[in-house]
Amino acid sequence: MTETLTAAAARRMALAAQGFADPRPAVEPTRRHLTRVLSRVQVLQLDSVNVAVRAHYMPLFSRLGPYLPSLVDDAAWAHSARRPRLLVEYWAHMASLMPVTDWPLFQWRMRGYEKRWWDNTQRFTRDSPGLIEDLLAAVKELGPVSAGRLEEELGTSPRHPRAAGGWWNRSDVKHACEYLFAVGQLTTGARVGFERRYDLPERVLPPEVLAAPPVSDSDATRALVLRAAVAHGIATEPDLRDYYRLKPEHSRAAVADLVDAGLLVPVTVAGWRHQAYRHAEARLPRKVDGRALLCPFDPLIWERARTERIFNFHYRIEIYVPEPKRIHGYYVFPFLLDGALVARVDLKSDRATGTLRVQSAFAEPGVPTPRVAAELAAELRTMATWLNLTAIAVTPRGDLAAPLAAALR
Repeated sequence: MTETLTAAAARRMALAAQGFADPRPAVEPTRRHLTRVLSRVQVLQLDSVNVAVRAHYMPLFSRLGPYLPSLVDDAAWAHSARRPRLLVEYWAHMASLMPVTDWPLFQWRMRGYEKRWWDNTQRFTRDSPGLIEDLLAAVKELGPVSAGRLEEELGTSPRHPRAAGGWWNRSDVKHACEYLFAVGQLTTGARVGFERRYDLPERVLPPEVLAAPPVSDSDATRALVLRAAVAHGIATEPDLRDYYRLKPEHSRAAVADLVDAGLLVPVTVAGWRHQAYRHAEARLPRKVDGRALLCPFDPLIWERARTERIFNFHYRIEIYVPEPKRIHGYYVFPFLLDGALVARVDLKSDRATGTLRVQSAFAEPGVPTPRVAAELAAELRTMATWLNLTAIAVTPRGDLAAPLAAALR
């Protein structure tokens, strides 16, 4: 018979899979804590928006509390014999940091980008003969190096005139860098001020990863779906597919294989319209306590339909919505309290004045507002300290703004 779970049990299972059923460490988080979080979430999404905090730093804070951002920086963009590089950048969910050992699982995507970019490479060959070869040689000599520096270096040659203009008129050098990154001939050696510095994979990835035997498309898909299942705890097939942006037909075949292997267990969840699958080793805690602010790109909530199904929480990012039409704000953080999403706050780090600005605050219907305001105030104080901000200011927008401002006084 098919296993049946309540919606509340499925929610606790999903939270446990993402690390929210564990207490935050009582000591300053170390690389061991970072590795434990990564073994659950699998990837950290990158995003250029820095209005509050970079997206790849926040999920660690949400699960561990205050930590040194250098933990992530060193894991992603530094290497030594004592502290080897743990993460590499690639198109996993979106632009993401993922374990270096997962690099071979994306060879199929690299081949796909090679086919997709074929017209561009033909144009490079026709209009800028030798560009790809010269670019790789320049990265070998200068790397890790920015696209701007490469434009300057290669722009001195009459074969590769530097293009004028900005984001919408990027030079062939920039396009070629992105192509070589997508197909795996370049990767990110470092980031400085969030600017990507390109380098050769053989100078970034461990030799054993580069020497790993090829992985078939089907084996890679199964491995990625299984990683998605670890991160979800319980999920529908489309949930699993979305975690690494897989093709439907490949994801469905992988799910079927993993069910046959006993690694995924079909379950029915009360209130879910579609078939669910739980990872065979997923935990089901009796309760989930604690609090956390979640950035818009936290893996717990980045699939909005799943967020609504599990938490009854309708959430959309409004960065691209004109300001007069925004409902909740520009960069809104859902607030997780004891296993439920109970509020949302639009946050901005005003670094010039050292202030964490709460530009709006809204409570979910039916929540105990005084307690939510008190717990949110405590978490905002912790976040402000972590970000080296000395004050918190609340704009009177939203039904939680006044209680929150009072709790912060």
